[in-house]
Amino acid sequence: MIKFSGKPNKANRFWPRLFDTALNKLRIGRGKEQYPNPKALSLSNMGDEDAPDAGQQVLADAVSRELSDIIFSAMRRLKPRHRAVLTLRCYRNMEYEHIAHCLQCSEFAAKVQFYRAKRSLQKQLSRHGFGGGAFLAAMVLFGKITAPSEAAAKTLAISAATTKVGVAAGLAAVSTSKAAILSLAAAGAISVGTAAVTSRSGTDQPTAPLIDGSTISSQIAADIPQAAPGIHEYWHYYPEGTRGPVMMRLLKWDARARQPYCQWLQNERANYFFDRDKNTVFIRNQHAWHSNGAVWRLPTDNSVMRKSLAAAQPQTEPMQYVNSDGAGLLVILKQDEDTRDSQITRNLNVLDEQYFLYDWPSRTRMIDARDAMHTRGWTFFTVSGQIKGEQVSGTGRTPFVYATSKWDYPWLKMTVGDRLKLVDTGTEARVYDAGGKLVASYEGGAFFKGLARPWMGLHTIDTVRRDAARDQVPFRTELTPGQNTALVTLDCGQTELIYNIDMEKDVVESISLGANGNRQGKLEFTYLQEITETAMDDFASPRQESPPKWRRDRLGITWLVKLSDARW
Repeated sequence: MIKFSGKPNKANRFWPRLFDTALNKLRIGRGKEQYPNPKALSLSNMGDEDAPDAGQQVLADAVSRELSDIIFSAMRRLKPRHRAVLTLRCYRNMEYEHIAHCLQCSEFAAKVQFYRAKRSLQKQLSRHGFGGGAFLAAMVLFGKITAPSEAAAKTLAISAATTKVGVAAGLAAVSTSKAAILSLAAAGAISVGTAAVTSRSGTDQPTAPLIDGSTISSQIAADIPQAAPGIHEYWHYYPEGTRGPVMMRLLKWDARARQPYCQWLQNERANYFFDRDKNTVFIRNQHAWHSNGAVWRLPTDNSVMRKSLAAAQPQTEPMQYVNSDGAGLLVILKQDEDTRDSQITRNLNVLDEQYFLYDWPSRTRMIDARDAMHTRGWTFFTVSGQIKGEQVSGTGRTPFVYATSKWDYPWLKMTVGDRLKLVDTGTEARVYDAGGKLVASYEGGAFFKGLARPWMGLHTIDTVRRDAARDQVPFRTELTPGQNTALVTLDCGQTELIYNIDMEKDVVESISLGANGNRQGKLEFTYLQEITETAMDDFASPRQESPPKWRRDRLGITWLVKLSDARW
């Protein structure tokens, strides 16, 4: 944590940040599993493995194997976020303030999460005949069985006071219907203020925001009117706010079944496409993109982005926008299939990204069509080529999905002849001269502008074009007949940047630089499918350094032009 995050500003934030780091690593590790450790005991298989000897010894006279299996089974079925909040509160005795910091939410939302986790565990236990009062005993027994030592198991205790969350949080956690939410708002259990949203009938339905501005939504999919005939619903979820990654899904109407179904889903772990005729979900390498060549727009685009995209593609369909931000933002956009008109129907903040999921129809086949690097969730890449006669070489790492971006974060190291060295750690981007002197410093990720950033949730073809639109750089797009490759040409004044994009792998294959029809250079990118121990040594990530006291102007997609013109 200290290596990658630096020192906490406040001493009392150290343990929450350490738990936050551990929690992220556990969640990412759940999705990877490419290097399984046979000696590791994970929560997902505890019910099938022998519990630690020390824990078994402590409980040998009190707990039967059958009871421990029931408890493990119940815990295994909880959401990762619910297991985390139970662990932090019951076993680490953390205050809700610190739990909120770990879960990146408000203190009130942390209480709501704990209450829901407790109810979820009680529900699992009730399936095995246990009453509502079994929660505390189950948590104590689970803690003793999984304790790292006999001494720790003997001293473990959880008081009833630890499991209390307060009346307001309890009411908020169980209130999912409109009537219940309105009653809470009227009673003053939740802070005043409402957010108007448009329902299918066109009437306004107020919902009650939580203290931190989030909106109660424990069952979003059930609470929101879904796709009607002729209507497409685009769901946009921003776990870190509108400047961060976006997850999306498309709901369409099934005329035969007379109900909505999810056509495609792009969440924090993978990209899914549902072929209704084949009743098959395909897990794909690439993110969704418009086959007609249109640039993907988001309902949260600012005025500069909207103006630039309108100038580049004036024939695009009308779209409504929303001016919102904040972690956990969910925006639902409805589009009429006939008129192509769109409208924002929901704009709210959710408490848990786990709600941005979709249950595919029963008996649906699942086919994983990803290559090795996309299955892994990240990969290393190399850069080679030349710019105006100078040899360019470099290495880097790119995550493909949001779930891997926290630990296997993006970085880039690149040298230009004997003149310059560029380093981007994701948190800081720097330029050094031949003598190692710092020449310029920019915000982290600056050298990934115009490169593939699939972990952000958009296809590379849209990432490149939106980067150009953000900097008001004109561009044009050409797709090959089979749509396997795309050429995106940026008009940067005296220089053109031509991006060759592999549409299937969702990456940039090469970038050519030209002026007046003459090529000035070309960079080629190679991505590793398999990662060996040798590769791990060859692709050492750059050292994280503290930001300097000074910073240059923002660096946009034209940084390659700046590089070729030797302006550093």
